[in-house]
Amino acid sequence: MAHFAKLDENNIVTRVIVVHNNELMDGETESEVKGVGFCVSLFGGTNWVQTSYNNNMRKQFAGTGFTYDDVNDVFVAPQPYPSWSLDENHDWQAPIPMPEDDKQYSWNEETQAWDEITTEE
Repeated sequence: MAHFAKLDENNIVTRVIVVHNNELMDGETESEVKGVGFCVSLFGGTNWVQTSYNNNMRKQFAGTGFTYDDVNDVFVAPQPYPSWSLDENHDWQAPIPMPEDDKQYSWNEETQAWDEITTEE
């Protein structure tokens, strides 16, 4: 099965659908162009891009709210916090790295720090 992401005018993913591989076949090979044509014929719009559930293309599987960076041909996840920045691999990074130990942490945007997650026994 193939997956296609519908993009709005700002390249934001608004929908992801599954398309049977038969719809992509152009003779003996799969064609993204044929898949896009299939999506347009069923759902309209003009801006569809194939995405990979196995992350085989375009960095990662697209989800609603992701952005398609057409210059780098990758899908970028939504920014998790205003203070985080995008690195050269198109991954969001906190202003300070998360501690590397066996503990669990969550990002605290207000304090700009990692808070340890504790569980009461």
